[in-house]
Amino acid sequence: MNQNNRYNNANHCNFPVGFPPQHQDEQPGLEYIMTPIPMSECCKSRPKLTNKIALITGGDSGIGRAIAYDFVKEGAKVAIVYFDEDRDANETANRIRQLGGECILLQGDLKNPEFAKHCVEKTVQCFGTLDILINNHAFQFVQRSIMDISHEQLEFIFRNNVFSFFYLIQHALPYMKKGSSIINTTSVTAYEGNKDLIDYSATKGAIVALTRSLSISLAEKGVRVNAVAPGPIWTPLIPASYSAEEVKTFGTKTSQVPMMRAGQPCEVSPCYVFLASEDASYMTGQVLHPNGGTIVGS
Repeated sequence: MNQNNRYNNANHCNFPVGFPPQHQDEQPGLEYIMTPIPMSECCKSRPKLTNKIALITGGDSGIGRAIAYDFVKEGAKVAIVYFDEDRDANETANRIRQLGGECILLQGDLKNPEFAKHCVEKTVQCFGTLDILINNHAFQFVQRSIMDISHEQLEFIFRNNVFSFFYLIQHALPYMKKGSSIINTTSVTAYEGNKDLIDYSATKGAIVALTRSLSISLAEKGVRVNAVAPGPIWTPLIPASYSAEEVKTFGTKTSQVPMMRAGQPCEVSPCYVFLASEDASYMTGQVLHPNGGTIVGS
Protein backbone atom coordinates (compact mmCIF):
# COMPACT_ATOMS: atom_id res chain seq x y z
CA MET A 1 0.00 0.00 0.00
CA ASN A 2 1.41 3.40 -0.91
CA GLN A 3 1.41 6.35 1.48
CA ASN A 4 -1.48 8.15 -0.27
CA ASN A 5 -3.77 5.12 0.00
CA ARG A 6 -2.73 4.70 3.60
CA TYR A 7 -3.86 8.22 4.50
CA ASN A 8 -7.02 7.99 2.37
CA ASN A 9 -8.06 4.82 4.17
CA ALA A 10 -7.48 6.54 7.50
CA ASN A 11 -9.87 9.29 6.50
CA HIS A 12 -12.71 6.78 6.13
CA CYS A 13 -12.24 5.00 9.46
CA ASN A 14 -13.33 1.59 8.20
CA PHE A 15 -11.57 -0.44 10.86
CA PRO A 16 -10.75 -3.96 9.68
CA VAL A 17 -12.15 -7.04 11.40
CA GLY A 18 -9.67 -9.89 11.08
CA PHE A 19 -6.49 -9.95 8.97
CA PRO A 20 -5.07 -11.98 6.06
CA PRO A 21 -2.67 -14.75 7.13
CA GLN A 22 0.89 -13.39 7.33
CA HIS A 23 4.06 -13.93 9.30
CA GLN A 24 7.41 -12.18 9.75
CA ASP A 25 10.53 -14.01 10.87
CA GLU A 26 12.22 -11.17 12.75
CA GLN A 27 11.25 -9.06 15.76
CA PRO A 28 10.08 -6.37 16.29
CA GLY A 29 8.75 -6.62 12.73
CA LEU A 30 8.34 -4.32 9.73
CA GLU A 31 5.21 -2.27 9.26
CA TYR A 32 5.60 -1.53 5.56
CA ILE A 33 5.03 -5.16 4.55
CA MET A 34 1.95 -5.66 6.70
CA THR A 35 -1.46 -6.17 5.08
CA PRO A 36 -3.34 -4.01 5.80
CA ILE A 37 -0.96 -1.32 7.07
CA PRO A 38 -1.78 -0.37 10.73
CA MET A 39 -3.80 2.85 10.89
CA SER A 40 -1.57 5.48 12.46
CA GLU A 41 -3.95 8.32 11.56
CA CYS A 42 -7.69 7.99 12.04
CA CYS A 43 -10.56 10.07 10.71
CA LYS A 44 -10.64 12.54 13.57
CA SER A 45 -12.22 15.86 12.73
CA ARG A 46 -10.81 19.08 14.13
CA PRO A 47 -12.65 20.32 16.10
CA LYS A 48 -13.37 16.96 17.67
CA LEU A 49 -17.17 17.23 17.98
CA THR A 50 -18.16 19.12 14.84
CA ASN A 51 -21.92 18.92 14.17
CA LYS A 52 -22.50 16.66 17.17
CA ILE A 53 -25.57 17.15 19.37
CA ALA A 54 -25.14 16.59 23.10
CA LEU A 55 -27.60 16.48 25.98
CA ILE A 56 -25.83 17.35 29.26
CA THR A 57 -27.57 16.98 32.60
CA GLY A 58 -26.47 19.13 35.49
CA GLY A 59 -25.09 21.43 32.82
CA ASP A 60 -25.85 24.70 34.56
CA SER A 61 -22.75 24.70 36.78
CA GLY A 62 -19.73 22.76 37.99
CA ILE A 63 -18.52 19.84 35.89
CA GLY A 64 -21.59 19.98 33.64
CA ARG A 65 -20.95 23.63 32.78
CA ALA A 66 -17.30 22.90 31.97
CA ILE A 67 -18.37 20.00 29.74
CA ALA A 68 -20.79 22.26 27.91
CA TYR A 69 -18.11 24.90 27.28
CA ASP A 70 -15.59 22.34 26.03
CA PHE A 71 -18.15 20.64 23.81
CA VAL A 72 -19.16 23.93 22.22
CA LYS A 73 -15.51 24.85 21.63
CA GLU A 74 -15.15 21.49 19.87
CA GLY A 75 -18.07 22.19 17.55
CA ALA A 76 -21.05 20.60 19.30
CA LYS A 77 -24.51 22.01 19.98
CA VAL A 78 -25.79 21.35 23.47
CA ALA A 79 -28.99 20.90 25.42
CA ILE A 80 -28.48 21.72 29.09
CA VAL A 81 -30.74 20.12 31.68
CA TYR A 82 -30.86 21.58 35.18
CA PHE A 83 -33.00 21.34 38.30
CA ASP A 84 -33.86 24.85 39.52
CA GLU A 85 -30.66 26.95 39.33
CA ASP A 86 -31.98 29.51 36.83
CA ARG A 87 -29.27 32.14 37.24
CA ASP A 88 -26.44 29.65 36.85
CA ALA A 89 -28.15 28.10 33.82
CA ASN A 90 -28.65 31.45 32.12
CA GLU A 91 -25.05 32.45 32.77
CA THR A 92 -23.94 29.19 31.17
CA ALA A 93 -26.17 29.77 28.15
CA ASN A 94 -24.89 33.33 27.74
CA ARG A 95 -21.28 32.16 27.81
CA ILE A 96 -22.02 29.48 25.23
CA ARG A 97 -23.46 32.12 22.92
CA GLN A 98 -20.39 34.29 23.49
CA LEU A 99 -18.33 31.32 22.34
CA GLY A 100 -20.41 31.19 19.17
CA GLY A 101 -22.26 28.06 20.19
CA GLU A 102 -25.89 27.02 20.27
CA CYS A 103 -27.75 25.69 23.28
CA ILE A 104 -31.17 25.19 24.77
CA LEU A 105 -32.06 25.12 28.47
CA LEU A 106 -34.37 22.49 29.92
CA GLN A 107 -35.46 22.99 33.53
CA GLY A 108 -37.09 20.30 35.61
CA ASP A 109 -36.81 17.21 37.77
CA LEU A 110 -35.22 14.15 36.16
CA LYS A 111 -36.68 11.88 38.83
CA ASN A 112 -39.81 12.25 36.71
CA PRO A 113 -39.52 9.90 33.70
CA GLU A 114 -41.84 12.13 31.67
CA PHE A 115 -39.44 15.05 32.07
CA ALA A 116 -36.56 12.83 30.98
CA LYS A 117 -38.57 11.95 27.88
CA HIS A 118 -39.30 15.64 27.28
CA CYS A 119 -35.59 16.50 27.47
CA VAL A 120 -34.68 13.99 24.80
CA GLU A 121 -37.58 14.87 22.54
CA LYS A 122 -36.98 18.61 22.85
CA THR A 123 -33.29 18.15 22.02
CA VAL A 124 -34.14 16.17 18.89
CA GLN A 125 -36.87 18.65 17.95
CA CYS A 126 -34.48 21.60 18.21
CA PHE A 127 -31.33 20.06 16.73
CA GLY A 128 -32.57 17.17 14.61
CA THR A 129 -30.75 14.33 16.33
CA LEU A 130 -28.90 13.22 19.47
CA ASP A 131 -25.32 11.94 19.35
CA ILE A 132 -24.04 12.26 22.92
CA LEU A 133 -25.79 11.77 26.26
CA ILE A 134 -23.97 13.00 29.37
CA ASN A 135 -25.61 11.77 32.58
CA ASN A 136 -23.96 14.09 35.07
CA HIS A 137 -26.50 15.32 37.64
CA ALA A 138 -26.43 14.23 41.29
CA PHE A 139 -27.49 15.03 44.84
CA GLN A 140 -25.61 14.12 48.00
CA PHE A 141 -26.48 14.57 51.67
CA VAL A 142 -23.89 14.12 54.40
CA GLN A 143 -24.94 11.69 57.13
CA ARG A 144 -22.47 10.58 59.79
CA SER A 145 -24.08 7.15 60.19
CA ILE A 146 -26.11 4.80 58.04
CA MET A 147 -28.66 4.90 60.87
CA ASP A 148 -29.28 8.57 60.02
CA ILE A 149 -30.23 7.86 56.40
CA SER A 150 -34.01 7.93 56.27
CA HIS A 151 -36.00 5.78 53.89
CA GLU A 152 -37.10 9.00 52.19
CA GLN A 153 -33.51 10.15 51.64
CA LEU A 154 -32.43 6.74 50.37
CA GLU A 155 -35.24 6.60 47.83
CA PHE A 156 -34.64 10.23 46.79
CA ILE A 157 -30.93 9.66 46.17
CA PHE A 158 -31.42 6.51 44.10
CA ARG A 159 -34.27 8.00 42.09
CA ASN A 160 -32.22 11.08 41.29
CA ASN A 161 -28.76 9.58 40.87
CA VAL A 162 -29.59 6.21 39.26
CA PHE A 163 -33.20 5.84 38.12
CA SER A 164 -33.03 9.05 36.09
CA PHE A 165 -29.97 7.76 34.21
CA PHE A 166 -32.06 4.77 33.13
CA TYR A 167 -34.94 7.02 32.06
CA LEU A 168 -32.70 9.22 29.92
CA ILE A 169 -30.90 6.30 28.33
CA GLN A 170 -34.16 4.53 27.51
CA HIS A 171 -35.58 7.61 25.80
CA ALA A 172 -32.32 8.58 24.08
CA LEU A 173 -31.38 5.22 22.57
CA PRO A 174 -33.99 5.18 19.78
CA TYR A 175 -32.33 8.31 18.36
CA MET A 176 -28.73 7.18 18.79
CA LYS A 177 -26.86 5.58 15.91
CA LYS A 178 -23.54 3.89 15.35
CA GLY A 179 -20.82 6.18 16.70
CA SER A 180 -23.03 7.74 19.37
CA SER A 181 -21.78 7.95 22.93
CA ILE A 182 -23.20 7.75 26.45
CA ILE A 183 -21.00 9.05 29.27
CA ASN A 184 -22.01 8.68 32.91
CA THR A 185 -20.54 10.60 35.83
CA THR A 186 -19.66 8.28 38.68
CA SER A 187 -17.20 9.18 41.48
CA VAL A 188 -14.06 8.18 43.31
CA THR A 189 -16.45 7.26 46.15
CA ALA A 190 -17.62 4.28 44.07
CA TYR A 191 -14.12 2.84 44.50
CA GLU A 192 -12.93 4.20 47.85
CA GLY A 193 -16.25 4.57 49.63
CA ASN A 194 -17.05 7.53 51.88
CA LYS A 195 -18.15 7.09 55.48
CA ASP A 196 -20.30 10.24 55.41
CA LEU A 197 -21.84 9.62 51.94
CA ILE A 198 -22.86 5.99 52.11
CA ASP A 199 -26.02 6.22 50.00
CA TYR A 200 -24.40 8.59 47.49
CA SER A 201 -21.40 6.25 47.16
CA ALA A 202 -23.75 3.33 46.59
CA THR A 203 -25.43 5.16 43.71
CA LYS A 204 -22.05 5.89 42.17
CA GLY A 205 -21.15 2.22 42.39
CA ALA A 206 -24.41 1.41 40.65
CA ILE A 207 -23.45 3.80 37.86
CA VAL A 208 -20.17 1.95 37.31
CA ALA A 209 -22.07 -1.34 36.99
CA LEU A 210 -24.63 0.31 34.70
CA THR A 211 -21.84 1.64 32.47
CA ARG A 212 -20.12 -1.72 32.16
CA SER A 213 -23.30 -3.71 31.57
CA LEU A 214 -24.76 -1.25 29.08
CA SER A 215 -21.51 -1.08 27.13
CA ILE A 216 -21.73 -4.82 26.51
CA SER A 217 -25.39 -4.57 25.60
CA LEU A 218 -24.84 -1.77 23.06
CA ALA A 219 -21.53 -2.87 21.54
CA GLU A 220 -23.23 -4.51 18.56
CA LYS A 221 -25.29 -1.36 17.98
CA GLY A 222 -22.08 0.69 17.86
CA VAL A 223 -23.00 2.98 20.75
CA ARG A 224 -20.11 3.41 23.18
CA VAL A 225 -20.77 3.70 26.93
CA ASN A 226 -18.11 5.03 29.30
CA ALA A 227 -17.86 6.90 32.59
CA VAL A 228 -15.79 9.47 34.44
CA ALA A 229 -15.07 9.14 38.16
CA PRO A 230 -13.95 12.54 39.50
CA GLY A 231 -12.25 12.97 42.84
CA PRO A 232 -12.92 16.05 45.02
CA ILE A 233 -13.85 18.83 42.57
CA TRP A 234 -14.76 22.40 43.47
CA THR A 235 -18.43 22.63 42.44
CA PRO A 236 -21.59 24.07 44.05
CA LEU A 237 -22.32 20.62 45.47
CA ILE A 238 -19.47 21.08 47.95
CA PRO A 239 -20.59 24.18 49.92
CA ALA A 240 -24.15 22.83 49.61
CA SER A 241 -23.07 19.61 51.35
CA TYR A 242 -20.44 20.54 53.93
CA SER A 243 -20.02 23.01 56.78
CA ALA A 244 -17.99 26.18 56.30
CA GLU A 245 -15.15 24.70 58.35
CA GLU A 246 -15.07 21.52 56.26
CA VAL A 247 -15.09 23.53 53.04
CA LYS A 248 -11.95 25.40 54.18
CA THR A 249 -9.89 22.21 53.93
CA PHE A 250 -11.79 20.48 51.12
CA GLY A 251 -9.42 18.37 49.06
CA THR A 252 -6.27 19.55 50.87
CA LYS A 253 -5.58 16.50 53.01
CA THR A 254 -3.41 13.66 51.74
CA SER A 255 -6.05 11.29 53.09
CA GLN A 256 -8.41 12.78 50.50
CA VAL A 257 -6.10 13.29 47.52
CA PRO A 258 -2.33 12.89 47.05
CA MET A 259 -2.04 16.19 45.15
CA MET A 260 -3.43 17.92 48.27
CA ARG A 261 -5.87 20.19 46.48
CA ALA A 262 -9.34 20.04 45.04
CA GLY A 263 -9.66 19.84 41.28
CA GLN A 264 -11.43 22.35 39.09
CA PRO A 265 -14.26 21.45 36.68
CA CYS A 266 -12.10 22.40 33.70
CA GLU A 267 -9.64 19.70 34.77
CA VAL A 268 -12.36 17.07 34.47
CA SER A 269 -14.28 18.13 31.36
CA PRO A 270 -11.56 17.12 28.84
CA CYS A 271 -12.24 13.51 29.84
CA TYR A 272 -15.74 13.85 28.43
CA VAL A 273 -14.49 15.43 25.20
CA PHE A 274 -12.10 12.52 24.74
CA LEU A 275 -14.72 9.85 25.45
CA ALA A 276 -17.31 11.53 23.20
CA SER A 277 -14.91 11.93 20.28
CA GLU A 278 -13.43 9.55 17.73
CA ASP A 279 -10.23 9.67 19.79
CA ALA A 280 -11.94 7.10 22.04
CA SER A 281 -13.35 4.98 19.21
CA TYR A 282 -11.88 1.80 20.74
CA MET A 283 -13.07 2.49 24.28
CA THR A 284 -16.31 1.30 25.79
CA GLY A 285 -17.19 0.11 29.28
CA GLN A 286 -14.29 2.13 30.70
CA VAL A 287 -13.93 4.67 33.51
CA LEU A 288 -11.52 7.62 33.54
CA HIS A 289 -10.23 8.85 36.91
CA PRO A 290 -9.42 12.58 37.18
CA ASN A 291 -8.94 12.46 40.96
CA GLY A 292 -5.66 14.11 41.88
CA GLY A 293 -3.64 10.93 42.21
CA THR A 294 -5.85 8.54 44.19
CA ILE A 295 -5.07 4.98 43.07
CA VAL A 296 -8.25 2.98 42.58
CA GLY A 297 -9.13 -0.41 41.17
CA SER A 298 -10.40 -0.32 37.62
